[in-house]
Amino acid sequence: MSSPAKNTPSQSLLIPAILVFTGAVLFSSKAILIKLAFRYEVDAVSLLALRMLFALPIYLAIAYWAAKNSPEPASAISKKEWAAVIALGLVGYYLASLMDFLGLQYVSASIERLILFTYPTIVLIFSALIYKEKINGNQLIALLLTYTGIGFALAGDVGWEENPNFLLGASMIFFSAFAYAFYLIFSSQLLPKFGNLRYTSWIMISAAFGILSHHAIQSGLDLFGFPMPVYGLCFLMAVIATVIPSFLVSEGWVRIGASNTSIIGSIGPVSTIILAYVFLGERLTGLQWIGTALVITGVLVISLQKNKKARQG
Repeated sequence: MSSPAKNTPSQSLLIPAILVFTGAVLFSSKAILIKLAFRYEVDAVSLLALRMLFALPIYLAIAYWAAKNSPEPASAISKKEWAAVIALGLVGYYLASLMDFLGLQYVSASIERLILFTYPTIVLIFSALIYKEKINGNQLIALLLTYTGIGFALAGDVGWEENPNFLLGASMIFFSAFAYAFYLIFSSQLLPKFGNLRYTSWIMISAAFGILSHHAIQSGLDLFGFPMPVYGLCFLMAVIATVIPSFLVSEGWVRIGASNTSIIGSIGPVSTIILAYVFLGERLTGLQWIGTALVITGVLVISLQKNKKARQG
């Protein structure tokens, strides 16, 4: 497995860039599928449990294959590192996904993706607090742009009287972005040792057992009384919006680095807006379009700054 490249020729960047782009678009379909499933009056925890139940056998199979073909035997990985992977899976995909699914009950798919897209700014803040990385002037401006954009997007939401839980949903999704940023910060230290396939698989296996245990405590794993379309949507959610993009994006991240991945991943909010318009009939207000532009600009500035620092390093 290759490590993130710094001065990679443009030809070798094309394939990982396509992987990240495709993964970002597929990830963006998740909110659309969740919104379509909510029309059948299924609760968020059951949806998430079904998604992970469909995805779990695939991740188990890939984890087994990766262990058999990895140059680094499992015995070479310490118990502390295995515990860290389990913990990061619970935070980065169980907790983050749970907050995301719950929040989507109250906000549109477009706003959900926009709030989630703030995770690079949270990574930047985490890096400053944990690793004492200095935030420069351009990054401060980018943070201001991003959160001003979020303010515009939230202020531009119509129908607050009909949806009094809008701010609750937005807060849950922001917490989801916070949990995912925490996962990214610490994954950079573990992923190279585990390898992409094995690391991603075990992260998702950990998350799957977390949400299935949650559902078992809450509802006794009663997952078999929903309308058939719910199972079809959850299967698509598991394969198209979870398994495939999780490996595409993580592989791109390994090859071209987190900053380049964030830059290419900026297609996510745009693709969600397009998909939400086509499948859900969602339309952004003028303020929300302004907010979207500001958020994407802010995140791109932060990603470009990190990329510049990586090249100089």
